Amino acid sequence: MPRVSLTPLATYGFTTELTVRTTDLNYGGHLGNDRLLALLHEARVAFLASRNWTEMDCGGLALIMNEAAMHFKREAFAGDVLSVGVGVAEVGGAGFRLSYLATRKSDGDVIALAETGMVGFNYTAGKVTPLPADVRRQLEAL
Repeated sequence: MPRVSLTPLATYGFTTELTVRTTDLNYGGHLGNDRLLALLHEARVAFLASRNWTEMDCGGLALIMNEAAMHFKREAFAGDVLSVGVGVAEVGGAGFRLSYLATRKSDGDVIALAETGMVGFNYTAGKVTPLPADVRRQLEAL
């Protein structure tokens, strides 16, 4: 199977801190991949809130995640405080890609790189919908 290859951004325009909880650990005693995705969701919600957006109202349109890729570099454990950088990697007509860099605050070790694809979604019609022009402009400026 080909290995996921993610490249860190030069800069991340938004950063938040999240603590790994006991419930985030898998049977190996470290941060599980499903829980990393949940932490990235928290970081994304905080990023959107910093722009006065939510996943249900991003400039008048809802967002839905259509893809995710993660690459662990190190283990993380209960109590570790992670600094999660969020940056806009790409903007298209109907969506955008966010890039994440999770580092352990205590030693600066990179825990994981990740990306998620977000698209505008009309829940009433049940279909992907182009991003509002103002949202696209703001994302491109980041």
